[in-house]
Amino acid sequence: MRLTRLMVAAIATLLAIPAFGADGIVITCVGDIMLAGSATTTLARRGYDYPFSKTARELRRGDIAMGNLEAPLTLRGREYRDKTYRFRASPAAAAALKRAGFSVLTLANNHMMDYGDEGLRDTLATLFRHGIAHTGAGGSLAEARREAVVEVRGKRVAFLAYSLTFPAEFYAGADRAGTAPGYASLVREDIGRVKAEADYVVVAFHWGAERAEFPKRYQTETARLAIDAGADAVIGHHPHVLQGIEFYRGKPILYSLGNFAFGSRSTAADRSVMARLTLSDDGCTVELIPLNVLHRETRYRPEILAGPRGAEVMARLNRLSHPFGTVISGSEGRFTARAPGTDQRLAAR
Repeated sequence: MRLTRLMVAAIATLLAIPAFGADGIVITCVGDIMLAGSATTTLARRGYDYPFSKTARELRRGDIAMGNLEAPLTLRGREYRDKTYRFRASPAAAAALKRAGFSVLTLANNHMMDYGDEGLRDTLATLFRHGIAHTGAGGSLAEARREAVVEVRGKRVAFLAYSLTFPAEFYAGADRAGTAPGYASLVREDIGRVKAEADYVVVAFHWGAERAEFPKRYQTETARLAIDAGADAVIGHHPHVLQGIEFYRGKPILYSLGNFAFGSRSTAADRSVMARLTLSDDGCTVELIPLNVLHRETRYRPEILAGPRGAEVMARLNRLSHPFGTVISGSEGRFTARAPGTDQRLAAR
């Protein structure tokens, strides 16, 4: 077969590019996923693949994709009426989540028990049936605290998830279904237990105040406790907006990734990020991909932002991360978060 000069150049370029994630395990993280609410009519018409149609390619680029599933997948259950917002999504959404690339979903949040034990049981069964690992909720406290483990190239990555949001009635008990509460003693014990069996541990927290740009003191204390206990990275969600990034003892804490595919017309939830963590023996690097999640522009379908609009998101995240000394830099829609002093240490090598 004769190769044109263009084909030869293309092959040479591909050969010169190192395999994606060759030096580590790549985890693509997003924030809150809620395929119901005001999006119900749109999703019924367009299907559950629609919200991921502009981001699935990026979700599938890494080894693992994780997000927070903030609504049970059920058509049954007893509705918990002692709160303003209650959500549930059709179990049919699970197949679309799988096709989009999600391999791990966290369930510890303030909506997973909106339709009671029955809604949770349906969710667990549906995710199991579609081969999506999950953590953070279960038929008892022991089950809710159980880690999800994904093996990649002989390495074991363990995921744990906890809720620090109300209602407290959603927290699991010894014989009560619910979510894993993020109490310090439980977090410390669980991380210590799974660290003995896993190569890496990623911990997710549902915490903070909605629409708050900066984490509360208990968030920073809990995140640092998790890393002191052995976590390699901490991922946060619930505020629906971005919060800053901290590197503590060299490990990243992403306090809030904001919304991802979320059934709300909120104008406050306008920008978000996909965070690509690369875990290796050298630590954890953080790449950031800016997203537009503003409903009136995206219609429940997050889209990647490039050029000046993407740079604006990173400028915002730089401002939010400034109290922690973290610096975010980059271009062409790809940005990297660096710990304080990283540039100086690299220059000294």
